[in-house]
Amino acid sequence: MLLHYRVEMFGIAFLTGKVVVGRFPRILFRLNQCLTTSSRWTSARAATYQETLNLKETKVTRNKNQLRIASESNNGSVATVGVWTDAGSRYENAKSNGLAHLFERLAFKGTLKKSEADLLNEAESLGIRFAASASREVTAIYAQCLSKDVPRAVEIIADIITNGNYMQASVDQERAAVLAELEAAETDLKTVTMDYLYASAFQGTPLGLSLLGTTDSLKSLTPADVISFSKLHFKPPRMVLAAVGGVNHDELVALGDKLFGDISLNYDQEIPVLRHCRFTGSEVRARYDDLPLAHVAIAVEGAKFGSHDSLVLSVASAVIGSWERTYGAGVNIASRLGSSNAQEQMCLQFESFNHEHSDTGLWGLHFVADRHTIDDMMFNVQGEWMRLCSSITEFEVTRAKNQLKMQLLERVGSSAATCNDIGRQLLFTGQRTSYAELDAAIDSISAKTVRDVCSKYIYDKCPVVASIGPVEGLPDYNRLRAAMYWMRL
Repeated sequence: MLLHYRVEMFGIAFLTGKVVVGRFPRILFRLNQCLTTSSRWTSARAATYQETLNLKETKVTRNKNQLRIASESNNGSVATVGVWTDAGSRYENAKSNGLAHLFERLAFKGTLKKSEADLLNEAESLGIRFAASASREVTAIYAQCLSKDVPRAVEIIADIITNGNYMQASVDQERAAVLAELEAAETDLKTVTMDYLYASAFQGTPLGLSLLGTTDSLKSLTPADVISFSKLHFKPPRMVLAAVGGVNHDELVALGDKLFGDISLNYDQEIPVLRHCRFTGSEVRARYDDLPLAHVAIAVEGAKFGSHDSLVLSVASAVIGSWERTYGAGVNIASRLGSSNAQEQMCLQFESFNHEHSDTGLWGLHFVADRHTIDDMMFNVQGEWMRLCSSITEFEVTRAKNQLKMQLLERVGSSAATCNDIGRQLLFTGQRTSYAELDAAIDSISAKTVRDVCSKYIYDKCPVVASIGPVEGLPDYNRLRAAMYWMRL
């Protein structure tokens, strides 16, 4: 018999074969003995956090035209380099919705200096892998390459930003692809549910807009709109040039001065300003009784990116955890909500989330359930939320903190993930928080901290609820609102 054990207290997962009943405590004993007596582990703990993980200092420079240039060098042979800027669906309106995503797809369609074929041929000959991404608040163009090719990669990215050539044929081609993507997304009920959640939570504000846009808005976009997007958002004070891997910071600064120093700081149109998007406790239901399963999401307004409260809410999210019926641990899963589901089969799967934005957030849970068990599942979810505010234990918080550390440190080995992290941090907070500082901040969180912060953001707050499918069993909003507090607390 093969058993898969997740030692979540230590953030460790391993596979054991032919396990004899009664051996698991011995495994934990041996693991603990290894952690406490091994000279190898002792020497690792004696080293600094940076030395243990081979982490390097992040150097940040702001040049004369206010472009932020950041690098984290590890003397490796490969690197990730790119430009991150304040742009996304949050800066759009109903007419221009989907423009950031369309720009992302058009980024490598050629420039005034090079055709699309020339760009692709050069990238392939040098082994450079270019990519672009767009989210609700950030748009990025970046490349993974050999260390010696970093200057050329930055030159190509700068050419795309400053000399993008967006022909009508290219716009039409990518618009058709986005429309097909939009149609495909409508069959992904989780994506639809989360879009409904944002649309309801931030109704009447740009943060409620979908990243993909709408059919009407996409059909109205022109090459002039794409060019305007590039000139409007890719201004040095709004940009971060970041690199991780085999890079030299002084050379990167020189490249930034040379390639982005001539970008005008003046605006030919209205300056994009980030305005606060109000949160509204509300609900949206899309009832389709012919669907076999219901997708439901419930959330409250969370904390902004980079704040200590958001870190505490991430720990609280890890306490709730995630679960699927395919998990082999059954009732032995550490998450109480997961253990209850394994016993009572209230849903097929659930996932807690903490979505962070520059000035707000969404903290909540998404689940998939049968029409007859939605009520029971929602009752248990809100019961767990109230327990976070009142009686969460130190053991659960310690387990959640270790899991969160594992999630953070998994990014250390990826230069692309680290580079993206640097770009977002500098855009949202103006500074780079090291992994050592994050580790110390996580260690400082106690059960009382979780109770206090959860009481601030969850207890007696109006939730937002989105659901799609056979949702007749979902309690009405007034009942859900009433379950956001306990009289005995």
